[in-house]
Amino acid sequence: MIDPLHERDAESIGEPIQKRKRLRRVPFRLLLPNLVTLLALCVGLTGVRMAIEGRLEMAVYLVVLAAALDGVDGRLARLLKGASRFGAELDSLTDFVNFGVAPALILYMWGLNGLGHVGWIGALILAIACALRLARFNVALDDPNKPAWSSAFFTGVPAPAGAIGALLPIYLEFLGFPRTPIGTPLVLAYVIGVALLMVSPLPTWSGKQLGARVSRAYVAPALIGAALFVALLVSYPWFVLTAVVLVYLGLMPLAFMHHRRLTARDAAAQAQTSEPAS
Repeated sequence: MIDPLHERDAESIGEPIQKRKRLRRVPFRLLLPNLVTLLALCVGLTGVRMAIEGRLEMAVYLVVLAAALDGVDGRLARLLKGASRFGAELDSLTDFVNFGVAPALILYMWGLNGLGHVGWIGALILAIACALRLARFNVALDDPNKPAWSSAFFTGVPAPAGAIGALLPIYLEFLGFPRTPIGTPLVLAYVIGVALLMVSPLPTWSGKQLGARVSRAYVAPALIGAALFVALLVSYPWFVLTAVVLVYLGLMPLAFMHHRRLTARDAAAQAQTSEPAS
């Protein structure tokens, strides 16, 4: 007969071994993209602090930096094959803070507070639209029926582009455009318009495939162009950011027409395959 005491001792000895088997080591390539995401979160929250302290220029700089880091962590995860469900959820939560909460608070402290409760409602609409846009994006990731070319498009304006676009009135003031009494209601209407674009079904360029593969002949020009853009952004930030937002808004109709042509092409191909043979 087996002694129950010895049986319990054997079980207690086996428990740590089983726990050690469960606690497998996580490779660093899985952690690095998440560390970049957390760094972006720290940058966005620091931007909120700068806005509270009245240092609006630094606050806007940090939102732009958070957008740059947001583009880096996704590409880094794909490059290192370190994409995970945990990283995707962390990225969405970080995007809501950096591109929903932070821009809304910066705009409110910059000028929307002059409209009282109405200005605060406008800031809330921007943050809520960002949350809804990110939730819809996460749900769309699980759709297996999307065509291959759909990865070149987003549904609605993505959160980083929406945040940088919503801050356009601040760029214009830093460029020297005066703020008039009628200007604040126009800013409110513009911010709400950006929020509606974020949750709209309008297709926009995703940019995920941009720079994924570069021909050897264009490597040097691409590097020179990237360095020139960074130099211009550092030297003339408000002019460059204004130009980027206006160009992005101007490209939205082109993205819509291109998406419609691709959809019509797929519909025509499906109609041909479904026709009965004569």
